[in-house]
Amino acid sequence: METRKVIVYIAMSIDGYIARPDGDLDWLSAVEVAGEDYGYGEFIKTIDTVILGRKTYDKVLSFGIPFPHSDKQCYVITRTARPADGNINFYTGELPPLVEQIRKQPGKNIFVDGGAQVVNEFMKHSLVDEFIISIIPVFLGSGIALFNEGRPEMKMKLAGSKSFPSGLLQLHYTR
Repeated sequence: METRKVIVYIAMSIDGYIARPDGDLDWLSAVEVAGEDYGYGEFIKTIDTVILGRKTYDKVLSFGIPFPHSDKQCYVITRTARPADGNINFYTGELPPLVEQIRKQPGKNIFVDGGAQVVNEFMKHSLVDEFIISIIPVFLGSGIALFNEGRPEMKMKLAGSKSFPSGLLQLHYTR
């Protein structure tokens, strides 16, 4: 059985932010092109489990659309225990045992959907196998940084890069 990979798939500004200081994501529209999903459709077929932070979960719900991962096993990392909502589990424990438990089960890869706190916690525990980072051609100047201090050094290998006419640059790194 192949090991299920933990993959961070995320967008950031050129200067490393994933959202404005207030959490706003309007700047992502700079690369919206009809019919272009930047490989997301193909990527999402390779995963069956999504892990995201509570703030990211709340942000997604604020869009007023059905939760996009309702067909996947979801874990919302939170400090406040809540009962599961269908396949959405609210997880208050440490990340290493959760990832170990998921990896023991047969299935596809695991998508870490953000936000920055969750990504950095995964990095602190060396739980990320791959990063797919889409760099949006905008400098935000301030906001919620994707990478924070306090995580170990990680050597990565470039698995691929792709540039798009919109100016988006997508980098794919593996451990």
